[in-house]
Amino acid sequence: MSKLVFINLPVSDLDRANAFYEAIGATRNPQFSDHTAACMVISETIHVMLLTHDKFRQFTPKKIADARETTEVLICLSAGSREEVDATVAKAAGAGGRADPGPQQDYGFMYGRSFEDPDGHIWEVMWMDLEAAKAAMCDTANA
Repeated sequence: MSKLVFINLPVSDLDRANAFYEAIGATRNPQFSDHTAACMVISETIHVMLLTHDKFRQFTPKKIADARETTEVLICLSAGSREEVDATVAKAAGAGGRADPGPQQDYGFMYGRSFEDPDGHIWEVMWMDLEAAKAAMCDTANA
């Protein structure tokens, strides 16, 4: 069985966060959602748990970071093409997120951009041509 990844994010407005993640292609799993949390399915193995601050506090004694002021984590998703990278960032910006809070990355064989969700959590979207990356690594190792 594949391992599942559950990314738990504190959100200030659950309805707004729900709408944002649905707009970028996630689907809500009602089995693990209620008025305090929403399970958003990104893929078969990746889920984002959007938790109200009160709910999030049940899992940690630490202060909840304001992701607009501090970076607590950088989350990176793979994409199938450069065009998919651009389309995902465009969807995020159109849904109330902020496009490209960090620099775009373009190394020829690897292309990436990022977006912030409405709570300031940063998501990177990255495409890589694996064969070209392997060739580039071999060239570097043989130099």
